[in-house]
Amino acid sequence: MRKQTGFTLIEIAIVLVIIGLLLGGVLKGQELITSARVRNLISQQDGVKAAYFGFLDRFRALPGDYSLAATNIACTPACTNGNGNGQILTAVTDGVDEYIAVWSHLASAGFINGSYAYAVAPETPASAPTNPYARYIQLIYDNAYGTGTPALRHNIKTGNGIPSEILAEIDRKIDDGNPVGGVFQFSAYPGGTGASAGTIPTGGGVGLCYNATSWTAPTVSNCGAASLL
Repeated sequence: MRKQTGFTLIEIAIVLVIIGLLLGGVLKGQELITSARVRNLISQQDGVKAAYFGFLDRFRALPGDYSLAATNIACTPACTNGNGNGQILTAVTDGVDEYIAVWSHLASAGFINGSYAYAVAPETPASAPTNPYARYIQLIYDNAYGTGTPALRHNIKTGNGIPSEILAEIDRKIDDGNPVGGVFQFSAYPGGTGASAGTIPTGGGVGLCYNATSWTAPTVSNCGAASLL
């Protein structure tokens, strides 16, 4: 008779414990990565918001829209002036892409890190900052957020390419968790304009960035949002 050999119960138990530890480590690592990305995006939005209000307090004008920027801010090259109408707009309406000029005004005045020089649209890494997913963020006066036809107002767009689960966590931390309500809402901004634009985020249905009043889970990878000012 041949004696059959195999794993003992103790050996099987040890293997199962090791597998459990490995899976736990992977899941914990993913959780830490997600938390880091959430903190990064919140910090970026808060930083731009603080810079916006700091600039307004110092110069009594909006960054990008400031009509005396070339005179009162030490830019290299010289800052491009806005038209001073109190709205950060595009060249179509204001003659200057103020939503791009905003970054050179803020950086040169010391309100944000980095060095940006104004250039007409589309955005480039030399003229505008990006989010952690390499898509351009935007500070502008429009209503490209939420659903329907919301009121025109200044807002800071996160840029696209952000997973819906990340935006859901941000919304829960800083607002009401509702992608179409409060001060942090879904935005279809494609993370750039013209030649720099990416894929437009879509929402408002099953399998899209949000459905009704909830961010989608499991995650949808190409989403974006806006912080309302």
